Amino acid sequence: MNKAKRRTVIAGNWKMNKTPSETTALINEMKPLVKDADCDVLLCVPFVDIAAATKAAEGSNIKIGAENVHFKESGAYTGEVSANMLKECNVEYVVIGHSERRQYFGETDQTVNLRTLAALNGGLKAIVCVGETLEQRELGYTETLLKYQTKMALTNVTAEQLKNVIVAYEPVWAIGTGVTATAEQADEGNGFVRAAIAEVYGKDVAETVTVQYGGSMNAKNADELLSKVNVDGGLIGGASLKAEDFSIIVKAASK
Repeated sequence: MNKAKRRTVIAGNWKMNKTPSETTALINEMKPLVKDADCDVLLCVPFVDIAAATKAAEGSNIKIGAENVHFKESGAYTGEVSANMLKECNVEYVVIGHSERRQYFGETDQTVNLRTLAALNGGLKAIVCVGETLEQRELGYTETLLKYQTKMALTNVTAEQLKNVIVAYEPVWAIGTGVTATAEQADEGNGFVRAAIAEVYGKDVAETVTVQYGGSMNAKNADELLSKVNVDGGLIGGASLKAEDFSIIVKAASK
């Protein structure tokens, strides 16, 4: 972390978990545990949980985000949700291009870019996910792929809009597998992302962008991962569904 230059952000990504009533209970359990955080605390929840989440988080330091957004304002896109819909629901952030969206729902680098632009133009803050598969890493393409995905996602994003972008490095081989990148691998991957941003926007701007690590960060490894200079927080999966574990990560990011 480098808190002198950029915000540290711990964001929970609940994926397809928790009903509205369970959402209320979990956030109420979390609130006293994270109230003194010296970092941004964010929960990205399923669409059906947004109303319950925003109500439960009201008056606390927990911000609420969504897990996806469509690139059109309206239209014949069954099952999708637009930026203006999210904005009216008091959502502040949205996750875009998560590897599971890419793997299971046909997201591409092009649609990730379109969704990013739609979110930013709609007044939301974007958490844009990038990451390589195990095969791509073993072939030595990690740096090339991360730089390409980052630049593609940020195409036509202005330097001013970039202030509302977080990039999350998520090695696909470390998501939901229990395998975690070493702290050095996480720092290196985040460094590749920051270098790509620097190539487009300049080094000074790149130093202000929050780059999270998002591959199985948990209560046990958070301290080591967050000690690295390029790791500005985490996009947390399973550990964000347990109040105590999530709070331990938040405390690690608050040091």
